[in-house]
Amino acid sequence: MADSIAEFQKQHEYLVCVDSDGCAMDTMDIKHIRCFGPCMVEEWGLEKWRQEILERWNEINLYTMTRGTNRFKGLSMALREIDGKYRKIDDLEALEAWVASAPELSNDALKNVISENAKKGIFHISLEKAYVWSNAVNHSISLLAQDERKPFEGVDMALALAHREADVVVVSSANLGAVLEEWDLYGLLEYTDAVLAQDAGSKAYCITTSW
Repeated sequence: MADSIAEFQKQHEYLVCVDSDGCAMDTMDIKHIRCFGPCMVEEWGLEKWRQEILERWNEINLYTMTRGTNRFKGLSMALREIDGKYRKIDDLEALEAWVASAPELSNDALKNVISENAKKGIFHISLEKAYVWSNAVNHSISLLAQDERKPFEGVDMALALAHREADVVVVSSANLGAVLEEWDLYGLLEYTDAVLAQDAGSKAYCITTSW
């Protein structure tokens, strides 16, 4: 099972791409409601407007056309609205610029940018806070009980059937470690040929490049 596009080798005539959170795993709502949004409120000190901000976070990431967007894109959108409606978000433009231009939106990519900036004597508080927030989200997700991170009923049978006739690739904007852990926990990795997460690039890039 490959965890990068370079390692993936086509074996069948057909390709089936499956997202993880909200598609195979019934985990998308709980992660955003219990982890992503609350960690943003805590990191940026937004407790005064907690209820309104969390409701809007969930709209952006769960209940509108931007559902399933990369975590850093969702963060950038949410903070821009907060900056305009509640209070100024320091150095927000640096985060927005990185989100708009980076070929990879992941913890590792953000860590590398912060490190490269530090070598040049450049410090962006928004990038630092986004990195702390993302790690806090991952930690918060890891604390969710196993029975709160289950696949949808019948996913194992559907994947097994698809895997007989097609290459099955997980394409997710989530953290690779979390995806591997959850799919392995429920025995789903045996029905996949590759797992491509946020560190592999955008979903569109992963799908077109892998095939």
